[in-house]
Amino acid sequence: MMKNWKPLILAMILVMALALTACGKTEPTEQGKTDEKPFAGTTLELLVAYGGADKSFDAFTEATGIKIEWLEMSTGSALAKLQAEDGKTTADIWFGGGVDSYLNARDLGYLEAYKSPELSAIDPQYVDKDGYFSGLALVPAGFIVNEDILKEKGLEAPKTWEDLADPKYRGEISMPNPAISGTSYAIVSGLIQAWGEEKAWKYFEAFDSNIDFYAKGGGEPLEKVGAGEFAVGVVAITGGTFNVGETRPTRVVYPQDLIPWTPAPIAIFKNTENLDAAKALIDWYLSYDGQNILREADARIMARSDVDAPEIMSGLDKSKLVKFDLERMGKEREVILEKWKDLVGEK
Repeated sequence: MMKNWKPLILAMILVMALALTACGKTEPTEQGKTDEKPFAGTTLELLVAYGGADKSFDAFTEATGIKIEWLEMSTGSALAKLQAEDGKTTADIWFGGGVDSYLNARDLGYLEAYKSPELSAIDPQYVDKDGYFSGLALVPAGFIVNEDILKEKGLEAPKTWEDLADPKYRGEISMPNPAISGTSYAIVSGLIQAWGEEKAWKYFEAFDSNIDFYAKGGGEPLEKVGAGEFAVGVVAITGGTFNVGETRPTRVVYPQDLIPWTPAPIAIFKNTENLDAAKALIDWYLSYDGQNILREADARIMARSDVDAPEIMSGLDKSKLVKFDLERMGKEREVILEKWKDLVGEK
């Protein structure tokens, strides 16, 4: 009788072995995707205003299977384009730049609200309370100086914002137009919030007398100071700002009086057709691994509190950071830029 059971027992063992083998595999899903990479093969379009970010894109694609196509564009220019198109962009993600433009885009209904589970590790002051954008990093504003030009002109490097209004720097300063550069607008708004309207606008009038023309992009002062065309540049301080000094006679100066700053944000466009994949990108770049990879791509003080600051930025005195009301910064943008245009004209 027992002999008759042997074939059945062997068959049962074979079935169980096959089942266990199958459990050890990840079943492919539609179009070859797997549970670990559910959006593999998806392509996301990014508008980028974050220097060096592209150096992190391959790591993101390797981790998620999501491909990236990107276009570099200042946030001021991107906002103007969005307004001209009533927010109907083909881009999925807005990556980096000036938070003032994000605030305006949010209020115009161009952004999708999303609160990533990674936000618990992000400083709340870098995040929109309703989830319309999240901060990637802290971007302080300051100066880059060309040591050779300063020596040639017999000038000392400026130490404070008020130094830049000294007539001895006339024609030696490059700064981007705040209507184009989010960093420049953060400087203007930050000084107004720190000093009050009267002192700030009196200062801007004196500062403007030292400027022959305003740069048309945020990266222009860095390039021109490095090339020796100007002695001083007013810039966003990132890893790229320090890197210029490796081949040019430049150095970075943190202002000793106060330091305007902006969070480098990331957001999803309302018009995206790849919402879930876009959320996956936000999650990855706010994760511990993603933040470390992005910091290596361009040295910055990251938004996550558990990611160490780059060594080259150890000289930043956080007590000098302007106590920013970002909502006020966004709401006053049009009024401030109109007044700025009246002050400086077509420079």
